[in-house]
Amino acid sequence: MQQFDTAIIGGGIVGMATAMALVEGAARSVVVLEAENRVAAHQSGHNSGVIHTGLYYRPGSLKARLCVQGAAAMYRFCEQHGVACERCGKIVVATSPGELRRLDVLEQRGRANGLAGVRRLGADELCDYEPHVAGEGGLHVAGTGVVDFAQVTQTMARLVRGSGGSVLTGRRVHAVHCRSGGIVLETSGGEVACATLVNCAGLQADRVAAMCGVVPECRIVPIRGEYWRLAAGRASLVRHLIYPVPDPALPFLGVHFTRRIGGVVEVGPSAVLTLNRHGYRRGRPAPRDLLDLLRYRGAWRMAQRYWRTGLTELHRSLSRRALAKALQRLVPEVSAADLEPGPAGVRAMAVDPDGGLVDDFRIMRADRMIHVLNAPSPAATASISIGRWIADQLTTIAG
Repeated sequence: MQQFDTAIIGGGIVGMATAMALVEGAARSVVVLEAENRVAAHQSGHNSGVIHTGLYYRPGSLKARLCVQGAAAMYRFCEQHGVACERCGKIVVATSPGELRRLDVLEQRGRANGLAGVRRLGADELCDYEPHVAGEGGLHVAGTGVVDFAQVTQTMARLVRGSGGSVLTGRRVHAVHCRSGGIVLETSGGEVACATLVNCAGLQADRVAAMCGVVPECRIVPIRGEYWRLAAGRASLVRHLIYPVPDPALPFLGVHFTRRIGGVVEVGPSAVLTLNRHGYRRGRPAPRDLLDLLRYRGAWRMAQRYWRTGLTELHRSLSRRALAKALQRLVPEVSAADLEPGPAGVRAMAVDPDGGLVDDFRIMRADRMIHVLNAPSPAATASISIGRWIADQLTTIAG
């Protein structure tokens, strides 16, 4: 049996950042157990690649604090380890007078969170940054950037191994046994013993928590985000990242334009309920995931609460014209003919039993364990800070 001080379940960016913090901060033996044959196989490798600054998040929230710290740490990490990133800036565009009031709130939040480089733009100033944008006004957020988070995670894994930690892929955890002398994990590659456990399983986080005998405070409902790309000849329509003013009732930022490393411009995403936690393609439900959704009261209440939004998102998912129409609110020159199919990702949307969408990070302590039950965007941005925060928490648990 392999024995370690700490085992981390999940080789995504949060799990790997936690391992990195542990091997850097103390003489502890650490192992990361990843079910797939590579790290960053799911959310960490299927996201928009945006380094957020903390503009959107309620001041004082864990999200806001860790995002602001994490963005600075992410830029330093990329510079130190040769990971390509670009601090390209973002424009948040208000397309109606009503959205200007919500833009005021965003500006206030950004300043309260300590963001530098946030500038209010009038309608006539938008074209100085984005000549093809139309709107009533906007915010320029200079600190926003882009990076390949899969590459970041792979670099973290290399550093963890180089510091004496273990990163084991193809090691799915099947059972967890809590004993007086420690915790034993049954994995696809044999048993692993540890004194403390961190659950960073992302799309499987609620199931891993239940496996550990913990009743999770929320459950995962998988949401597929579908992206398109601007045709190569139309990528010049976008200089920065272009976002709408988000709906405060939803934990999504709305369809937007993202210029990736290398110059490709992605648009989207739609946000569609999927019946498969690994449902990167349409029409492939997983029986277990479907059954869990049908059994969960919170999923039904979520559907009752947000069915109109769900139908709108489904329409945009199925209709290129509908997506183009949404994008035209920001960049009127975009047409359906400019859009080409792009990648898709699945988001682990945490839903509470009353059907509410959990907005903040949700990290739960248990006996000798920490469970990351909800780590939505900007978790990738904040991953280094989240990892350090979990490492600090783990020190108190381990005594």
